[in-house]
Amino acid sequence: MRHGNRRRRLLGIPRARTINVSRLPRAELEATAALYHEVRERPAARGECANGPRPCPWVSCRYHLALDVDPERGSIKLNFPDTPIDEMAQTCALDVADRGGTTLEEVGELMNLSRERIRQVVDNLGTRLRAPMAAWSEEGE
Repeated sequence: MRHGNRRRRLLGIPRARTINVSRLPRAELEATAALYHEVRERPAARGECANGPRPCPWVSCRYHLALDVDPERGSIKLNFPDTPIDEMAQTCALDVADRGGTTLEEVGELMNLSRERIRQVVDNLGTRLRAPMAAWSEEGE
């Protein structure tokens, strides 16, 4: 067992839960849609939402920390399944980025992932970015 998972279990932090939308019954989908009949105009740019209400009410925004949507698999991952959005410490990844200087541990807490998993994601991104950057620098020479 990894240390991050053990610590999370000892602290009583629930694991993220994934919902496969394609497997939900039609009645449940319709009932959920009826709950959210009010449609708000979501900000289109960072400048429009930077000074907006917090916690962020636009859960469907790709930068919201409450959930992640995977359109390829048709699934929704609830990062904090037992925490209401108004009780979350941070709700917007862009607000966290604006603060700057965030450690792997802090990012892991914000996304309900272990520090090691965050390190793996960062390493993977570094690997994926090196190839295009190398090709771009060779073109410039």
